Amino acid sequence: MTHYTFKSLVLSGIAAASTLSASTALAQDYQWTFQTSAQAGDNFFPIEEAWADRVNELSDGRIEITVVPVGTVVAHNETLDAVGAGILQGHITDPSYFSGKDPAFAMLGNLVGAWSAPEQMFDYMENGGGKELFNELVNPYGLQFLGASATGVEAFLSTVPIYGVDDLQGIKMRAPEGMVQEVFAAAGASPVNLPGSEVYTSLEKGVIDAADYTVFSTNHAQGMHEFARYPLYPGFHSMPVIEVSVNKEIYDGLPEDLQTILNESVSVFARDMVSQLDEQNEIAVAEAMADPDITVINWSDEERARFRGIAKSQWANWAERSEMAGKAYDSVTTYLTEAGLLVE
Repeated sequence: MTHYTFKSLVLSGIAAASTLSASTALAQDYQWTFQTSAQAGDNFFPIEEAWADRVNELSDGRIEITVVPVGTVVAHNETLDAVGAGILQGHITDPSYFSGKDPAFAMLGNLVGAWSAPEQMFDYMENGGGKELFNELVNPYGLQFLGASATGVEAFLSTVPIYGVDDLQGIKMRAPEGMVQEVFAAAGASPVNLPGSEVYTSLEKGVIDAADYTVFSTNHAQGMHEFARYPLYPGFHSMPVIEVSVNKEIYDGLPEDLQTILNESVSVFARDMVSQLDEQNEIAVAEAMADPDITVINWSDEERARFRGIAKSQWANWAERSEMAGKAYDSVTTYLTEAGLLVE
């Protein structure tokens, strides 16, 4: 499909959405396009397609969703506007892409150090007020938040053993700009900017000691542990959220049973994605642990809580950047404290 700019699609998208609304109101047959932030070759893209198939089955064919890869209709950071305008009917994406609109997107999208397991984030979204807060954030943009998944807590690559916060002192590490760098700097590390494409060679040549990169199975498949022989797993620092949202006007016009199907299907999808990716990680971890030259390090709950406490100081800085960011900070820290996951 030809890639267009967001602006060139606004008028045609609104017209298409209006035509779709009129026809579906009579036929009760909804045909939607959801753009994902995943590439077609990513290991979680088929899981997203399977979710769309499941919605079609549960709705007895009344909802048909086509999931298209990143950049198919609009750029990765334009889907928020495109869904709100009706150019797309929904997206499956990292909310951090929209932090330029409101820092709260970064805080809800990847609150560095907050989550040690996807289940913690799921519980916050479902029982800790996260879903309601997310809708308060996206509703003004014309979206309805259905739920969140994740690719899992990212592993951490290191050429030296890092058994806790104290071992981060002076570590020269690759980290993306923004909150990730700010948190690691506060913990005593020395973050540097490097594109992901340079992580392998930088570890090989000793340019960096460690790297925030991606999940363990991907790191292992790319041979990162040939040089970074002290991987940390499960990770302690980063777990990007995958947001699933739909155009709010469309959602509000759906029969109640279809609204229920969408919400409940995303909850199943979230756990399905985590389960499948965890299986891939466990296979890779087993292979790594069988190698006598690799030491897989798992931080204690105490060290994870220490890092989370350091991260909280940087969350507080971000909380001051917008009203919604402040609400996100209050909401998440309250949940983490009540769950015993945050050191005061």
